[in-house]
Amino acid sequence: MLMNVSKIMKSKLRFWNYRKIITIVLLMSFLKFPIFAEPPMEQQTNLSESETRYYSDLEVELLIDDLTVIALEAIEQAAGEAARAAFLQSLEREAEAIREAARQQAEVLRLRSEAEIFRRAGIRNNVITGIVCFMGGLVIGIVIK
Repeated sequence: MLMNVSKIMKSKLRFWNYRKIITIVLLMSFLKFPIFAEPPMEQQTNLSESETRYYSDLEVELLIDDLTVIALEAIEQAAGEAARAAFLQSLEREAEAIREAARQQAEVLRLRSEAEIFRRAGIRNNVITGIVCFMGGLVIGIVIK
């Protein structure tokens, strides 16, 4: 089933808006205010060796698990967007192929109609030539007798 051009343009515009939003979110992540109601994260001051905080293995594993879950969600979302983009691209290629086939079919119909016109003109010219030759033969035959 073919999408009409307006739907394709709307989807391209929607993806363009998504890209703008993602860019803004990435740029805002470098600023010093929370995004999506996250608690503010501040860089801790450097501690001297005696005040160094050691993280337990459990805390490190929880952090790694959280980061893994977030990364997997981001990968799934990116894969979904890539699949949608590939699908839209294949639809555009299919629509272009259909337009090209329609153009070629119109060209074939035009050439057939021209060939038919030339064929009819050729038959008419052959009939006229035959009549002229017959009349010429009659005239020569009458003059010779």
